[in-house]
Amino acid sequence: MKMKTNRQEGFSLIELLIVVAIIGIIAAIAIPNLLASKRAANEGSAIASLRTLTGAEATYQSTKGAGEYGSLTDLQTEGLIDSVLGAGTKSGYAYTVDATLVSSSTAPARFDASCVPQQPSGIGATGTRSFYTNESGVIYYDTGGTAPTADGTTRAVTPNTPLK
Repeated sequence: MKMKTNRQEGFSLIELLIVVAIIGIIAAIAIPNLLASKRAANEGSAIASLRTLTGAEATYQSTKGAGEYGSLTDLQTEGLIDSVLGAGTKSGYAYTVDATLVSSSTAPARFDASCVPQQPSGIGATGTRSFYTNESGVIYYDTGGTAPTADGTTRAVTPNTPLK
């Protein structure tokens, strides 16, 4: 009399459930850190882009601008910034540049550049801080979706929180 052995190969249901549970725990730990890292990278990119804009504005003013600052389009046309930044959005931030044309020869030319996160809150937040700079080159920040602003006369920035 011959005995038949019934061999089954593969994973049991318990083994599969344990693997799925371990993957779920790892994902629960890793995903929030990944999102925080992405927000931090976007903010670093925003700061670097504002520094680039400050240098581009100084170059534009002393060369093509004849003493005046330029808009994002002007800076891109002259090849001082790339087309991504020239379009006004980069790395989850929206950029604006206001180059104030000075009508009197006694008032100095000036510009305001700011960037705000396209989505300032929630799980898909692209950043938590907004940034601002002007012809002084100092970069200021504020938490939330509104960038700091400067008074048109005194150029005092509100809120007055410079990066360190």
